[in-house]
Amino acid sequence: MAADRSERLYPARPMVGVGAVVWDGARVLLERRGQPPAQGSWAIPGGLVELGETAEDAVRREVLEECGIEIEVGPILGLFQPIECDADDRIRYHFTIIDFLATYRSGELRAGDDAADVRWVPPADLPHYALNPATREMIERALERLNVDTFERLNASTSERANV
Repeated sequence: MAADRSERLYPARPMVGVGAVVWDGARVLLERRGQPPAQGSWAIPGGLVELGETAEDAVRREVLEECGIEIEVGPILGLFQPIECDADDRIRYHFTIIDFLATYRSGELRAGDDAADVRWVPPADLPHYALNPATREMIERALERLNVDTFERLNASTSERANV
């Protein structure tokens, strides 16, 4: 597991993390967070990068630990930079999180490590989950990316068949 939880609270510097918008066909993976911050809320799986670990390796490890599945890591979707201050305006939490597009490869979905619950959710059901606006934005970016990639693959395949 990544850094001691005590290092996350009132940190000396931002903590670097990763997240994965994981797709299995037409469903996205959501996780109910089991630990602070955001305990009890629905999010995409992820966690902190360990010393000597690449961001891609970290996101693979985190999804496996939290959800029990192997993923294929795709492109970076964006950054999520939550900063939370306390009543005295001191930095309580500060994360810089790199979110990746990913696809399911293998394994049986199960809640583990920091996850209280995990589930595959069709995009039409996302409004039933109180997602952080940044999480919703990353899922929307992934959908746009997947739709563009699917369209490009279909076009390439159609062009190849037309040239035969």
